[in-house]
Amino acid sequence: MPMFEDQDILSASEQADIQAKKGTSASHSNGTDHVQLPIPGDDGEGPIEVPASKSSISEASKYMHNLSVSPSMKERRSSRNSFGTSLPIPRSKRQSRLSSVHYPAEDGRPTRPGMPPIQPTRAILASQVQSIEVDKVKKAKNMAFAFDIDGVLVHGDRLIPEGQRALEILNGDNELGIKIPHIFLTNGSGKPEKARCEQLAKILHNPVNTEQFIQSHTPMSALAEYYNTVLVVGGEGYKCREVAEQYGFKDIVVPNDIVASDASIAPYRVFTPEERASSRPRDFTKVKIEAIMVFSDSRDYATDMQIIMDLLRSENGQLGTMAKDPVSQRIPIYFSQGDLLCPTEHWTPRMSQGAFRIGLEAMYKALTGADLERVVYGKPETATYKYADEVLTSWMDQLHGEEKLPENIYMIGDNPASDIIGGNMYGWNTCLVRTGVFQGGDNDENNPANFGVFPNVLEAVQTALKKELGEDFKTHFDETINPVLHGDKADAAAII
Repeated sequence: MPMFEDQDILSASEQADIQAKKGTSASHSNGTDHVQLPIPGDDGEGPIEVPASKSSISEASKYMHNLSVSPSMKERRSSRNSFGTSLPIPRSKRQSRLSSVHYPAEDGRPTRPGMPPIQPTRAILASQVQSIEVDKVKKAKNMAFAFDIDGVLVHGDRLIPEGQRALEILNGDNELGIKIPHIFLTNGSGKPEKARCEQLAKILHNPVNTEQFIQSHTPMSALAEYYNTVLVVGGEGYKCREVAEQYGFKDIVVPNDIVASDASIAPYRVFTPEERASSRPRDFTKVKIEAIMVFSDSRDYATDMQIIMDLLRSENGQLGTMAKDPVSQRIPIYFSQGDLLCPTEHWTPRMSQGAFRIGLEAMYKALTGADLERVVYGKPETATYKYADEVLTSWMDQLHGEEKLPENIYMIGDNPASDIIGGNMYGWNTCLVRTGVFQGGDNDENNPANFGVFPNVLEAVQTALKKELGEDFKTHFDETINPVLHGDKADAAAII
C-alpha cells in the first residue's frame, strides 16, 4: 500500500515558501490573468484553512510504467482558495448542520415543578464514588480515545464483539461510573452523519452521537462557502447529494444528472428508467461546474472517471469544451480520503477511494502530460486531526462541562498508512489492532504504532486505561457498592 515519503510531508512554512515562489507566475499561466476569489474566513467567521501536510501534486508516477506521452509541464493554475496548500475545515463554535442533539430541559432530563430533578440510582452512586476517587477522576477526564471504525469496531455491518465491550467501558461501565471522552474518526463515507450514527449505534449496541462522529467528508462541509455549482461523486444512489445538501452546497450535480441529459457521455452505461426518473438533467454545456467533490467510493468507475476527465480537461468546468491549457483552466478536485485498501466482510481488504484516485491521476497524466493537482482530506491529513481537536473539545464540554482538550489521546486503528501515521504525526498515542488491514508482525515496519500492537480494540482500551489510571483500575461498575462502607472512611460521604 502507499506510504508517505519524506518529500510528501511538508511543513507549513515549507508550503508557504513554495507557494510564494510560484505565486507570481501561477497567476499568469499562458499570459492569462486569473482573478482570485475572496477567501471565506478572512473576517474570522468562515472556515479555518489548515496547511496541507501532504503534497497536492499527483503521486500516480509511483504506480505507473513510463507513458508514451510528451510531458508539457506548465505553471499551475491560480488558487481560488489556497487550493493544494491548505484544507478548509469548519470553524469551532459553529452550530453543526447535522446535529441530532436536542435538550428539552436545561440538563436534558424531565422536570417536575417544585421538585428536584429525577436522577437514576447509578448516577447517584457514581457521583459518590467519583467524589472519593478525585485523583482518578481527574486523570480520566484528561484522556480520550479516537476510534477508526471499519476493521476496529465493525467489519461492514458485522460487529467485532470486543468493540461493543470497549465502548461500554468508556460509556461508564468502569469502577468510577464515569464517561471517558471518545470520538469516531473514520475514512468511511457516503451517508449523512445522522443516518450513519444511527446505523452504527444499532450494530455496536452503544450510543453514537453526531457530535462525536467524523467521517471522511465531514470537514469538507467548509467547502460549501467556496463553491456554488459542484459535481459530487460516489456513494449509493443519491445519498451523497443529500450529504452535500445538508452541508449547505447550493447547486449539486451528480453523474446521473449528466448521463440523463446526454447518454452518449457514458457509452457503456445502462441507464435504468428509475435512475432517469430520479435524476436532474439540464443542458450542461451552459453550466460551469466550479469543483469536483469525490465524497465516497465510486459505484461505477467507467462512468465517473469519464465524466471527471471530461470536466478536468474542459474550459473551466464547462462540458462540451476542451481547454487549450489543461492546467490553468482546470477546476479543483477534492477527495474525501486516500486509503488504497479498506477492510470489509470479505476475507481480504478491498480497494478503496485511493485506488480510484490513482487511476484518475494516471489517466490525466496519460492524456495531458501534466500531473494532476488535487486535495485529499481524511486520515492522515493534518486538517482531519485538527478538526478532531475541535470535536473532542466540544464533546468534553458536553460530558464534563470542561471545554478543554485532554492531554492523553489514544488513536486506535487498523491501517498503518492512515490511522497510525496520522496519529503519530499529530502527537497522539497510536494503537494498531490486528482485526483489519494490518495482519503483519510485531509492528508495522514503515509506520509503527508508538503505543503498541494489540489483537483487538478491547485490549488496546484496557491497556491505555491501566497506563493512565493505574494497573488496579477495574473495567466494570459495581452496582451494589456503598461508598460509605467500601470507601476510605476518612473521605467517604454520607448518602443523602
